[in-house]
Amino acid sequence: MSNTAAESAQLLQHCQDAIASIQDECKAAFLVETASPADGLAGCGHALVHLLGRLADRLQVRFATSTSDSRGTGVLDRLNDVLSITYAKFYAFLYKDLPSCWRQLYTDASILKFCYLLAQSGLGCLEVLFPSAQPPGVVVDRSELKELVRVLDLALVLAGGAGQKRGRPWIDRALDLLYLHHKRSLAALQLCEGPPAKRVKTSTDRDESRMPKTFSAHEPFTPEVQHPIETVKNLTMEDFQARLDKTRNTTPGPTPLVIRESIESWPARSSRAWSQPDTLLTATFDGLRLVPVEIGRSYVDDGWGQKLITFAEFIQDYIDPSVQCSDSTTRHPSPENHAGRPAAEVSVSNRVGYLAQHPLFTQLPSLRNDILIPDYCYTAPPLHPTDPTMDQPELEGPLLNAWFGPPGTITPLHTDPYHNVLAQVVGRKYVRLYSPLETDRMRGRGKENGVEMGNTSLVDIGVLEGWDSAAEEDTGDEQAQRDLAAFREIPFVDCILEPGDVLYIPIGWWHYVRGLSVSFSVSFWWN
Repeated sequence: MSNTAAESAQLLQHCQDAIASIQDECKAAFLVETASPADGLAGCGHALVHLLGRLADRLQVRFATSTSDSRGTGVLDRLNDVLSITYAKFYAFLYKDLPSCWRQLYTDASILKFCYLLAQSGLGCLEVLFPSAQPPGVVVDRSELKELVRVLDLALVLAGGAGQKRGRPWIDRALDLLYLHHKRSLAALQLCEGPPAKRVKTSTDRDESRMPKTFSAHEPFTPEVQHPIETVKNLTMEDFQARLDKTRNTTPGPTPLVIRESIESWPARSSRAWSQPDTLLTATFDGLRLVPVEIGRSYVDDGWGQKLITFAEFIQDYIDPSVQCSDSTTRHPSPENHAGRPAAEVSVSNRVGYLAQHPLFTQLPSLRNDILIPDYCYTAPPLHPTDPTMDQPELEGPLLNAWFGPPGTITPLHTDPYHNVLAQVVGRKYVRLYSPLETDRMRGRGKENGVEMGNTSLVDIGVLEGWDSAAEEDTGDEQAQRDLAAFREIPFVDCILEPGDVLYIPIGWWHYVRGLSVSFSVSFWWN
């Protein structure tokens, strides 16, 4: 059996195992009448769980008999109904209060939908089920792959891949097998002998000859550093702890610190450099993985919003138009039309797209393997220096978030309830910080539209410094001008983070972050 056939068999068996497991759990859900919403699927009610079980039965027959669905899209329609009804429940609760049964039901229905789409697709892996369906090595169109990946990514992003028996581990394994099969099928196709007319042209190939080796380092605007943050080289964990201890009983406690040359051993900085578009596309199923992107300059601006798009769409439409991907939604100028100009100077859209504060490394374990948790996150830092109500329960481990975007991305002035190590992997960022002693002068926003925004300032640092234009309605506000003039007197420290730098942001410090070039950062919150 070839490698491709072996992976096909593994993927099909993986689907059959999930179908059987869902059948069993649906049957067992109501054997105990006292089942609570915390007990697996039972909390979602008999009707939906019974329907999910019947759909699993239909799929089990489909896989067992190797016959197509004679009743058309009936199974798919009912699975979409379950997903729609279940997702509507997400809006009835704050996400942290959403009963786990609804997240599991959404995940399990997504898994069944993936299995159905796989069985209906023209993937070469189904040679095992349908030996005469298509010749070995033929690669399915990207649109089918895109939908298969999308279904599982929605389960990860929207429902957290919930479920103890299947959930995220099952999804990660399914996507790994699908990607391995896809890449080996492509390789087999390229080796296929015969007249060119008989070879299948796919839309899944990337033209690597036209792929820029690295993202552009062009900076449309670079602020001047006015009050430089202290900078050291490759500080040891012991010396970092000593710094924390020295300021433990002082006010305002430890101060910000730039540490250089401490993450150069990361694969993301060396062997699998994230500065290379091809590295990130490979790690995201050739860019097919789905990511949530913030659209707009800042989350406090009018018109700001969010949308789910593929990683390839994000890179080509918002990061670098010279990256040739199949998923672009924008018509891009040909290379000869902008020869010699930095890619970042070629405007694709006047909108800014930012993959911001997203647990990307939980969703994409392949990228998580490219970074290491800094030793500094295993030290014992002090509590909040001025406001004990900001202190959070001790974390089991650091919280990781990704920040990836083009020049001009902004995180407005805000404060966080954790200590933070911000690692700059690709590109450069400007960061300005204000002491927690200045909190009363930071002009926190308070509650807006029912959401507590007190940790975010009303002051736009870009407008304050003249880097950005004020909103039209603010231009003639005399009180706003007086407030900005007073704010300019507040002391701060600032820096430009270079690739390979990390910035320690102590708990309670207000900070403003501005992307200067294409930039990829990783934040590590800990306490």
